[in-house]
Amino acid sequence: MSVLETSAPFAVSHWINGKSDAGSSGRKGAVTNPATGEVIAEVAFAHAEDVDRAVAAAKSAAVEWRSTPLSSRAEVMFHLRDLIVRNRSHLAEIISRENGKTMADALGEVARGLENVEFACGIPNLLKGGYTEQASRGVDVYQIRQPIGVVAGITPFNFPAMVPLWMLSTAIACGNAFILKPSEKVPGASVFLAELVKQAGVPDGILSLIHGDKVAVDRLLEHPDIKAISFVGSTPVARYIYETATRNGKRVQALGGAKNHMMVLPDADVAMAADAAVSAGYGAAGERCMAISVVLAVGDVADPLIEAIRDRVARIKVGPGSEPASEMGPLISREHRDRVAGHLDKAVEEGATLSIDGRLDPAAQTSGFFLGPSLIDNAKPGMRCYDTEIFGPVLSVVRVPTYAEGLRLINENPYGNGTAIFTQNGGAARQFQFDAEIGMVGINVPIPVPVSYYSFGGWKSSLFGDLHMYGPEGVQFYTRSKVVTSRWPDPGASKVDLGFPQVR
Repeated sequence: MSVLETSAPFAVSHWINGKSDAGSSGRKGAVTNPATGEVIAEVAFAHAEDVDRAVAAAKSAAVEWRSTPLSSRAEVMFHLRDLIVRNRSHLAEIISRENGKTMADALGEVARGLENVEFACGIPNLLKGGYTEQASRGVDVYQIRQPIGVVAGITPFNFPAMVPLWMLSTAIACGNAFILKPSEKVPGASVFLAELVKQAGVPDGILSLIHGDKVAVDRLLEHPDIKAISFVGSTPVARYIYETATRNGKRVQALGGAKNHMMVLPDADVAMAADAAVSAGYGAAGERCMAISVVLAVGDVADPLIEAIRDRVARIKVGPGSEPASEMGPLISREHRDRVAGHLDKAVEEGATLSIDGRLDPAAQTSGFFLGPSLIDNAKPGMRCYDTEIFGPVLSVVRVPTYAEGLRLINENPYGNGTAIFTQNGGAARQFQFDAEIGMVGINVPIPVPVSYYSFGGWKSSLFGDLHMYGPEGVQFYTRSKVVTSRWPDPGASKVDLGFPQVR
């Protein structure tokens, strides 16, 4: 039974060694429907002992899984891909109910997560090594990549299916055992994915779910048998994850926050730029790490651009994700909604102009955690609305006189996740992609999330660790390289040589 099949609060358990596990702590957390404010489930919070049992099961299962032929692992990924395709609507319904997304947005999340499973289906090719014949006389050298063992992922509330699929599909295909700690606010999607992974033929113990709070996270970070940690979330937490896990000898990729700027040059198509700003600023109620939160309007484009944005925002339908007409749903919690709304008064207090006040939207008066799209004009560095990652449906417009000034603001920002430029000038666009000190750049594309065969990740305070997530760098992260130097000489030619090996 799932959280979609009962009106009473449903008990969500851990998933250890291929089956549901209630855990030993007795602690629980509430799962709330953001559109109504009602508690729809109770999720078990793990004790350290629960984590230890999951790690023990993973460590045991990983011994056989790493020796499973690559063709067999690929076959399992193909099965998983087909199961997700057949169940995508049900998975999207779980996401919509727990996270608040519209069904269209939830289905889009499932589709982007599915891309990573499809990428993992090519694991035999992805793990091909290199071979050098006759590196020295009678000596061959080759490189192979092997799984690193038990790995773990800690994922955020805003993408309950996509981000777990970013991690688990690559990690498992590479031959590792994977322990997932999903956000306790949205556990249902991960539980359903675990069931599909089992149906696909992944052995028990290779995927485990541990729900909970800092108790579970800290045990994952310190456990000696976990070799790598992947994380997506806020920058302060990413820094903590990175520092704690590396101190405990682990490999880490920790993706932090963002303050994504979109520069609009005077020659841009204003209608196209306005469509992009509204779509990228207010989609998923702004709860995306790749959301556009700052529009840099260069020169005379500011007034017509703001007018076009206002015109589009007036037509956005805010409401529950379960309603087909809804285009933007609620925020994840009442506390977060109130925190985001507090930025609006502060912006006015600091000298900005509140061009659109989302608190006046009729949906914001319901029992759900709604806030309509809000637009702040005349924002500037130093204002809280500019300096803070708001993570909500608030778009700030900064008026800049030149391209150079806009670029300076982008490059001086402590975050380096994503950015975009809108222009009809190819030379300006090419210069921008060269100049921007940002990990992911869009040219007339407002949300430049890479396709699955590239890798996702920012620069500066948006990433802690050396490797980006999923794609080729994901394969590198979940494997380690081994170089073999071999010789099969005639035994009669063997002799003692105390000199340093040389190529002869």
